[in-house]
Amino acid sequence: MQSGLCTARLQAENRRFAGSGGRSEENRGAGFRPAFRDHASGVVWLSRFHDGRPAPCHLLDGLPDEAVSQRAADGRPRALKSSVESGFVRNGVFFTRDQAAAWFSAH
Repeated sequence: MQSGLCTARLQAENRRFAGSGGRSEENRGAGFRPAFRDHASGVVWLSRFHDGRPAPCHLLDGLPDEAVSQRAADGRPRALKSSVESGFVRNGVFFTRDQAAAWFSAH
């Protein structure tokens, strides 16, 4: 896995998964919520704005310190630990972007 999930890498993932169902804009209507999972610990966090409100897309701002590897001077997350990946939660189950895309191709 690549290290340091950051905003630029999230943008690259969005380009890679365009049209596949592996993006928030494409799968929201099927009940997928943007989330992050630490595959080392198994902990899953829904994507949130800095103030705790649910976010409609993948944002680093609402993640806890345990997920963050680097912060900017203003305290905002710049990069996540290498064990953290982006994905989605649907009906309490975490889906990687690849799994979400596969779900869409099957439905």
